[in-house]
Amino acid sequence: MENNSSAQPDPATNTAPVLPVEWRISDDLIDYPDAVKFMEQRAQDIRDGLQPQTVWLVEHPPLYTSGTSADPAELVDPERFPVFETGRGGRYTYHGPGQRVAYVMLDLKHRGGDVRRFVHDLEEWVIRTLAYFNIIGERREGRVGIWVRYGAPGTPGAGEDKIAAIGVRIRKWVSFHGIALNVDPALDHFDGIIPCGIPDHGVTSLWNLGITASIAEVDSILRTTFEDVFKVSTDA
Repeated sequence: MENNSSAQPDPATNTAPVLPVEWRISDDLIDYPDAVKFMEQRAQDIRDGLQPQTVWLVEHPPLYTSGTSADPAELVDPERFPVFETGRGGRYTYHGPGQRVAYVMLDLKHRGGDVRRFVHDLEEWVIRTLAYFNIIGERREGRVGIWVRYGAPGTPGAGEDKIAAIGVRIRKWVSFHGIALNVDPALDHFDGIIPCGIPDHGVTSLWNLGITASIAEVDSILRTTFEDVFKVSTDA
């Protein structure tokens, strides 16, 4: 997570009504540079009052991204997929088909200017979405993202895998980037990196856990839980 804003929230905005959020879904694979270009422009337009706050659901072609804390040693196979540097916080992540990426562009001045609460709400959004599918998603101190246990704690073979990544950037109190939830990606595609710099744990997905939900089904739940967590209405 990176906050590039030097401004302070206006206390007068803390009680402002929360504005509706535009809900966008792209059916085609979106090239990563095109997504970043859109987010940059939309964030600027939100600041200028020209466009509404936006959540954009996408899938990308296979690629790796490096966040502001990325260690080059964690890029295990740099030739496997394109690698893009990005201004979001975090380390190396994978994006690809079967992974639902949600880019969240909100004006945090209308949410009290509380960046920590915003990140907590992103985590809660994922946790509630997983709960709909009877999956217990959990936070971990010192480890970004949402985690799923397997096996009984303390028994041989027990452990936990990451099912969703979170990385955001804040510029002048408008957020962009967001979450990446593994629905049914090719999990071996994560082998080219040490995901989020955590070598001792793997990654999982809804399908790997036996939940054969479609992207469209997940999208529907994401929309409902987003409205519940962020207390907003979304407009298609």
